[in-house]
Amino acid sequence: MAVFTGAGVAIVTPFNEDESINYDRLDELIDYHCNNGTDSIIICGTTGESATMTEEEHMECVKFAIERTKGRLPVIAGTGSNCTRTAIDMSKEAVEDGADGLLLVTPYYNKATQAGLIAHYTAVAKEAKAPIIMYSVASRTGCNIEPATAAELVKNVENIVGIKEASGNISQITKIMSLTDGKIDLYSGNDDQIVPLLALGAKGVISVLSNVAPKETHDICAKFFAGDIKGSTELQLKAIPLIEQLFCEVNPIPVKKAMQLTGVDCGPLRMPMTELTPEHTEALAQAMKDFGIQLA
Repeated sequence: MAVFTGAGVAIVTPFNEDESINYDRLDELIDYHCNNGTDSIIICGTTGESATMTEEEHMECVKFAIERTKGRLPVIAGTGSNCTRTAIDMSKEAVEDGADGLLLVTPYYNKATQAGLIAHYTAVAKEAKAPIIMYSVASRTGCNIEPATAAELVKNVENIVGIKEASGNISQITKIMSLTDGKIDLYSGNDDQIVPLLALGAKGVISVLSNVAPKETHDICAKFFAGDIKGSTELQLKAIPLIEQLFCEVNPIPVKKAMQLTGVDCGPLRMPMTELTPEHTEALAQAMKDFGIQLA
């Protein structure tokens, strides 16, 4: 059984003005998602600015999300690292704290060969006994999970169950599904490709859009699963202009601004992220209004 089906939110991490984690606001966000159609919470991913957190902050944030969600939704902890030992240690701790699954991005900067990826993921899976979703996003990491590598890992390592595919390469994704006979939990890592990946057998999406439009993102998946392909497609296409604006600058710069525009202030970005430009802010606000999101 998949860790979740539908729309999982790659939740932002709210900060106080001194850039410490704003746990009160995070608590509010978790409640909001539990009550507005979100199907899973992915904590400390790219959108959560995990790259700027200390390991202590990272694990405190994971533990808090698990405790505050209280089993209402599955919680998937982002515990990837470019150091295999660090990924193992954080993954084990997240599992001990009660994470329902782990999201493990490929090693970044130092990267890895495909053999290195197999060794890396196998080593983490051996010590962290929870369902693992691999995360392939070479545009950020410089390291792609090739279809044959994904297939080998899913077939040979029991608790490696899925992949978040953010390559944007439909041919690659099709090959993954072919080589695994569809026996891999595929999640779209791109909000503009939810329906195409659902058509290939995906279980859902790990979504940035869900931060500001949780019900609509959930409905794209729910309608598809219910056989309303036309309704699902219409929602997907309606969301495209907003999705484009949510990625007009590096994620999570625009989505944090989008939340602020709705009256939910999640505080500053941690450097090297900088605030959204005025021009992009104006375009984002218009796209949100056109989509039907009420601004503050």
